[in-house]
Order: sequence, then structure tokens, then C-alpha cells
Amino acid sequence: MAQRSMDRRARRYRELIREEAKIGGELFGPIPKDGRREFFCLDTNTWVWHEEWVDEQGRHHAVTTRYDVRHEGVLKAQDGQPYQYLSRQEAKHFLKAVRMYNERVQHELYGSVA
Repeated sequence: MAQRSMDRRARRYRELIREEAKIGGELFGPIPKDGRREFFCLDTNTWVWHEEWVDEQGRHHAVTTRYDVRHEGVLKAQDGQPYQYLSRQEAKHFLKAVRMYNERVQHELYGSVA
């Protein structure tokens, strides 16, 4: 019985993350046909941006960027590359995206304003 409850909670958590990722992916305009874009908060300090698209030659592309928020700044790693701190300008854009994400997710998914 306890396992079943844990499984339901885990399934619900994954569903919510998928919904949050979808909302986050829409923050920066329409998603191109045959494309996919997600932006979401994985845990207290970890954010993920994932984008897939098909170019003019029909080739599939995918990029995943992971952001780790630390006291010293925000570290970014893209597709297995080493982590690097965000520049000041990139950090401003990241903060704006996080704020927009929080507002939309709270309003659209959880029914309240952040």
C-alpha cells in the first residue's frame, strides 16, 4: 500500500514537471513546427533548458543546457561540456526567464500568482 502511494506521488511529480516544462518552453515565443522546447526547475538549484528542431536540410538537432544556481553565480553546462559561470548579461536573461517561468507556472498550473 505504501509503495502504491509512493508510485502515485512519483507519477504525479513527473506529470507536473512535464506541464511546467511545457509552460517554460513557451516563454520565448511559438515553438517551430517539428520542434520541442522545455524550460523547467528540476530542484531547488537546478534548471534545465532543452530544445529540439529540424533544420532546412531535414536534420534533427537537440541541445540540453543545465543551470546550477550557486551563491557565487550560475553555472551552465551544455550537452556534456564543462560548467562555466554565466556572464553578467546572460545571468540577467536567466533571472528574467526564471521570474517569468515562476509567474506563469504559479498562475496557469497551480492557480495563484507567485
